[in-house]
Amino acid sequence: MNTPALLIRPSTPVDLPVITAIYGWNVLNGTGTFELEAPDLAEMTGRRDDVLGKGLPWIVIERSGVVLGFSYANHFRPRKAYRFCLEDSLYLAADAKGQGLGRLLLAELMAQCEALGARQMLAVIGDSRNLGSVGVHRTLGFEHIGVMKSAGWKFDRWLDVVIMQKALGQGDTTDGKDLA
Repeated sequence: MNTPALLIRPSTPVDLPVITAIYGWNVLNGTGTFELEAPDLAEMTGRRDDVLGKGLPWIVIERSGVVLGFSYANHFRPRKAYRFCLEDSLYLAADAKGQGLGRLLLAELMAQCEALGARQMLAVIGDSRNLGSVGVHRTLGFEHIGVMKSAGWKFDRWLDVVIMQKALGQGDTTDGKDLA
């Protein structure tokens, strides 16, 4: 069987309605995000503009011209000392899960972040039962750092937050004299 090729590429404004729909479905049906109401197109546009304005990647994966998921990186925290530490976000369309697309998308995001000089990537994963996300990160070398117990309340239950971390590039192996 001939499967159409996948393409991972930078997101464009044209992708935003699909990105908004994918994220909205995950907000309303999943525990990977602790948002309770799906943001609208204007909000998602602003979020993407903010990430890109920092020089960070926001990418999509598509098959036959159909966007199946998106991923982006943002600074873990706004204070300058965190400038080499990024947090990833990754969301797939409901019918795109379980096909290995998340692994491909996250691997590309990590490569782009490393090329930008990032030294650490964090995964802040909603719901300790989110085995798909935990597994994708583990497969790509993220280590389990900890769990914030009962940090969120969604779908009438308490949800944990799993923290995972992966060194990028030289990680913390230098004395920092090469960093600006």
